Amino acid sequence: FIITMIFALRNFDGRVLSIKDREAMYSKLSEIDRLVRQNYNGVLDEDKLNDSIAAGYIEGVKDKYGTYLTAEQYSDLMSDYAGRTVDIGIACTQDTSGYIKIVEVYAESPAMTAGMKKGDLIVKVNDLAITTENYKEAVGTLKGEPGTIVHVTIRRGGVETSLDITRRKVEVATVSYRVIEGVGYVKIKEFNDSTPDQFDDALDDLIAKKQVSALIFDVRDNPGGTVTSVTKMLDRLLPEGNIVSATYKNGTTEVLARSDSNEVDLPMIVLINGRSASASELFAQALKDYSKAKTVGTQSYGKGSMQTIYKLSDGSALDLTVALYNPPKSSNFEGIGVKADYELKLSAAQEKELSDLDETNDPQLRKALELAGATLKNIKNALVVEAQSSSMAQSQDSSSSQDAAKTAE
Repeated sequence: FIITMIFALRNFDGRVLSIKDREAMYSKLSEIDRLVRQNYNGVLDEDKLNDSIAAGYIEGVKDKYGTYLTAEQYSDLMSDYAGRTVDIGIACTQDTSGYIKIVEVYAESPAMTAGMKKGDLIVKVNDLAITTENYKEAVGTLKGEPGTIVHVTIRRGGVETSLDITRRKVEVATVSYRVIEGVGYVKIKEFNDSTPDQFDDALDDLIAKKQVSALIFDVRDNPGGTVTSVTKMLDRLLPEGNIVSATYKNGTTEVLARSDSNEVDLPMIVLINGRSASASELFAQALKDYSKAKTVGTQSYGKGSMQTIYKLSDGSALDLTVALYNPPKSSNFEGIGVKADYELKLSAAQEKELSDLDETNDPQLRKALELAGATLKNIKNALVVEAQSSSMAQSQDSSSSQDAAKTAE
């Protein structure tokens, strides 16, 4: 009875303190609101005010990855997770001049139809001349309702061309692949809802047709994505067992996904760098945990925490850190990252132009190809030794049988 009372009182005291803290917060906010409405010499934007209050609260929580999303931001994020956007169909970055530099034109997109190419610079969107200050605004202007037209001016080889492009829904290509020297190279840019299907298509084409003897997965510069998508992909590669678990605020740990007994039985290498984060780190570490792959590159970012998005009644949302997620067998890597088994740094210039590198000028990819070849050679040598051992054993058995027969005679 005494022990029960002690725990009950502690719980009650904690609740009272929590209520008092909340009352103090609401009281202060109410006081600020009253003073502003009574004295502010200006017009209040109620929507912006409410968004700012919510954003300020999350900022005060000091959740490293937490954020408040407006209804528009939430909608855009869900589109990103779905792997579909409504725009012209390009991947871009900011050029040193401040302009929008196209780094990829998606297949069958409005941009491809209009003739846009990788390396083009977008210098103007509608009436907005792009500068370093308004780059984000200009990129946002490329999005819009399906069927609407956006006017862009591109610069290629010093020549400017104006184009009218009709926005529509575009599926983002997050997986690309090819065969290099008999090895399957698979680049994974992020993990969203459409990535597993693209990944399966790539593996089916590479493996089912017997094109390759090893696989290289490139998750460099991959910022992560959803746990659901990465676990579906790992299930294809791993033997039976746990893929990932989550440890929550109350200390409980829950297994989030398991792999079945089907697995890809090929030598594997994973390319990582300091911008490989979250789901891409789990992808690399899970393969390492089951001794399925070696990693090449540099230590990854170190984001081993899991966020959950809570949609609010007005369409906005909170993105909060709710747990630490754990690889199948090793420890959580939050703030630590995944170590490269073969550490090899790129130069600053190579890091900057990573998307333009290939097997001729990418030292990390060259090392991965070398390892894939060496691994395959070792496997072949092991098979030869095994076959020789089996042959010798059969020979010995045969000799023993003959000796036994002579003895019996």
